[in-house]
Amino acid sequence: MRIRRVPSPPRMARFHIPPPALPSPRLCGRSWRSWRGPRTWAGVDRRPPPVRRGRSRPATAATTSAGAQPGTHTEPLGSSADPGPYPRSSPCAMDWQPDEQGLQQVLQLLKDSQSPNTATQRIVQDKLKQLNQFPDFNNYLIFVLTRLKSEDEPTRSLSGLILKNNVKAHYQSFPPPVADFIKQECLNNIGDASSLIRATIGILITTIASKGELQMWPELLPQLCNLLNSEDYNTCEGAFGALQKICEDSSELLDSDALNRPLNIMIPKFLQFFKHCSPKIRSHAIACVNQFIMDRAQALMDNIDTFIEHLFALAVDDDPEVRKNVCRALVMLLEVRIDRLIPHMHSIIQYMLQRTQDHDENVALEACEFWLTLAEQPICKEVLASHLVQLIPILVNGMKYSEIDIILLKGDVEEDEAVPDSEQDIKPRFHKSRTVTLPHEAERPDGSEDAEDDDDDDALSDWNLRKCSAAALDVLANVFREELLPHLLPLLKGLLFHPEWVVKESGILVLGAIAEGCMQGMVPYLPELIPHLIQCLSDKKALVRSIACWTLSRYAHWVVSQPPDMHLKPLMTELLKRILDGNKRVQEAACSAFATLEEEACTELVPYLSYILDTLVFAFGKYQHKNLLILYDAIGTLADSVGHHLNQPEYIQKLMPPLIQKWNELKDEDKDLFPLLECLSSVATALQSGFLPYCEPVYQRCVTLVQKTLAQAMMYTQHPEQYEAPDKDFMIVALDLLSGLAEGLGGHVEQLVARSNIMTLLFQCMQDSMPEVRQSSFALLGDLTKACFIHVKPCIAEFMPILGTNLNPEFISVCNNATWAIGEICMQMGAEMQPYVQMVLNNLVEIINRPNTPKTLLENTAITIGRLGYVCPQEVAPMLQQFIRPWCTSLRNIRDNEEKDSAFRGICMMIGVNPGGVVQDFIFFCDAVASWVSPKDDLRDMFYKILHGFKDQVGEENWQQFSEQFPPLLKERLAAFYGV
Repeated sequence: MRIRRVPSPPRMARFHIPPPALPSPRLCGRSWRSWRGPRTWAGVDRRPPPVRRGRSRPATAATTSAGAQPGTHTEPLGSSADPGPYPRSSPCAMDWQPDEQGLQQVLQLLKDSQSPNTATQRIVQDKLKQLNQFPDFNNYLIFVLTRLKSEDEPTRSLSGLILKNNVKAHYQSFPPPVADFIKQECLNNIGDASSLIRATIGILITTIASKGELQMWPELLPQLCNLLNSEDYNTCEGAFGALQKICEDSSELLDSDALNRPLNIMIPKFLQFFKHCSPKIRSHAIACVNQFIMDRAQALMDNIDTFIEHLFALAVDDDPEVRKNVCRALVMLLEVRIDRLIPHMHSIIQYMLQRTQDHDENVALEACEFWLTLAEQPICKEVLASHLVQLIPILVNGMKYSEIDIILLKGDVEEDEAVPDSEQDIKPRFHKSRTVTLPHEAERPDGSEDAEDDDDDDALSDWNLRKCSAAALDVLANVFREELLPHLLPLLKGLLFHPEWVVKESGILVLGAIAEGCMQGMVPYLPELIPHLIQCLSDKKALVRSIACWTLSRYAHWVVSQPPDMHLKPLMTELLKRILDGNKRVQEAACSAFATLEEEACTELVPYLSYILDTLVFAFGKYQHKNLLILYDAIGTLADSVGHHLNQPEYIQKLMPPLIQKWNELKDEDKDLFPLLECLSSVATALQSGFLPYCEPVYQRCVTLVQKTLAQAMMYTQHPEQYEAPDKDFMIVALDLLSGLAEGLGGHVEQLVARSNIMTLLFQCMQDSMPEVRQSSFALLGDLTKACFIHVKPCIAEFMPILGTNLNPEFISVCNNATWAIGEICMQMGAEMQPYVQMVLNNLVEIINRPNTPKTLLENTAITIGRLGYVCPQEVAPMLQQFIRPWCTSLRNIRDNEEKDSAFRGICMMIGVNPGGVVQDFIFFCDAVASWVSPKDDLRDMFYKILHGFKDQVGEENWQQFSEQFPPLLKERLAAFYGV
């Protein structure tokens, strides 16, 4: 059986649902969010990074331009080269004063930059670039921010933000007097009467500090800490605001020897302000300390009991921001210092139950995180079991759409399919290179370096109480399993059949959330619930239809396990109708749910292929941009799931014209090529010879994409100031489609390869600095080796050293594909492989003996070692003892196939050369042999001879003692199949 390549992670198109919608439709069977791990929920990280007030604002020409890189100009504003009539002024004096005429021009520029007029914005942008040639322009900017108190706040703040961008872009080029003037002005005016100006100055300070200036500005931290003691509220608050931003940006540095560990003074200082009379100051103080919890900063660990005591004292604070920071602190402490919380756990749980219902949603959301984190702790079941009766209704209640959610989601708009997508709705999509796996594996390779789901920064703000409550219920369902149901089922019945759509919708979400954890307990209810959910697919509310799609996808595995006519056929029929829904959100959810159903049902869908293709092809003419990308995914998944059954003239005639039409419409630099190329790769693999009429232009374009990207990369390397770095995803996705063509077309690809320079390009790609490029290159090399070795063979002497170098488990997927390609080359080279054995053997033996090597890599490594031994037994056999045990344990669990066959022939030949190498671990060899269900006759004979040879050598009595160690099943199988 051939080796199948699968994309590393599930494809991102199925992960995103716009804010703050239903759970991601493509996370069936997986948890929903990720803080530091690979699990995500609805494509968003569970904890957005702290949002700093005043640090971002709508982009204008002024705020987006960091200006041109300062050139060699050193003239102050007003010089002869100056674009405006600024009289000369010296930036050198610390009592710098602006020229009045120049100041007025800067003010006019700031006012113009707030204009909505595009032409004005362009003029402002050009003017800024010119002004940034003159260092003392930055003096004017800080002057407007800190001293021009007669100006309106937005203008002053904007001046500070332009200066912040200049600092970010080229602070190192500021003359020292300019830098000193800016720093002095910041510290002197941190207590400005305006909170907006204080926040802007704080941003400016932390931007300067982040440019490596914390070490070069030794007076900054002492002065800010000193200003905390000021009796003037504004000064204290401004200093705290700046310190909070510095703590967020430079937490590790503050706890390092590079600065003599200022945290030892700062943490006790911050703790003093937990009892301050101002809620804003209290909130700043907790937020500052919170920055150091996850890193277990020593200064905080030394004061941990005082910190926790102070937190408890603030638990009932009137200010929501304080309560939010208290909840955030407790959630992080639960993860890093649970030992300190355990004595108070009952009270903390009671407190979090109240806060999860807080009237301020930000507080409630922060508190709801507590249940997610607690679910990951070993003590969860023990401490939470008695509180489930209170917690479950709170979480369920939190899963209802709020009024603001419904407004944001346009929940009253039922038909919007004709409304064009706005570009910001379509998240950037990144292709993931293919990883070669064995045919028996259904899931992605574990341990792959790209196994983490895509981070979607733009979606971070989508995380809300509804999603957090649903995610918490999901993880708790995985902890408590069926024990959760007595608390949930009475609520669920009332929700699912409720007349109010918002309540019914939340009930369907609850049912989806518990699908993974409570599946066993839910089975008796599913024959009644699944038809009800299928009925909900026709609900008049689009948000109910879309959540029903998602929840049904979570139960797809059960649906497919029943007789097809019972649930699969009605579900498939209704989902296909929803794929053609008039609402874009429903289209997206249905397409994603259908892709999940395809993966579960596989060839069960073959009888319905004509109907399925009619629907998917019709959707091509109906879908807007965003859903079109998800439709490609559904078609690709269908091809992966039904395989060669798609290779029928009738199906090809339906499917290929719209795909090729889109292919012709898209330009080489259009990123929409990614999902289309992925889709075509799956289709080409499935159609095999059926793809022949379409293969030539597709093949040529892929080669062109690779060639263009390599050329652009070379130009960028040689002249980085003139050329942009290429987007290598175009090359990766093209290499993967070429792999799909080679795999699908087999020998038919030979003529295409012969007429192209793909082998030369592949040689370059295999040496690329980007791991994903190498990963896809080795997958293609393996496929070309199988399909047309005649073109690979002349390159072997150049390719083998590169393959050997990439046997580095630091890059799991690269290493995996290189290993697989070596194994395929072995089978084609035969004894001619002998000169290359030593280039790769030691690395392979090292990999198979490494602890915690992912299963996929272990299996591929074992097969490749076996294949090396098959073609060059004399060279590999001397090392037999070093790998025989992990070799046997790696391959005992894979089902019979050609790869396993060639590997075991190799091991038998090596035992023939070096029988002593297997003696100590012979029981493992026996176990591996017994894993075969039906080996070919000649292979069975090889096993028979080795087993009987060993038995004859040790004698009957010793064999009896030896075989007493066998588990009963192993003993039975060896006796039945081999008579030992």
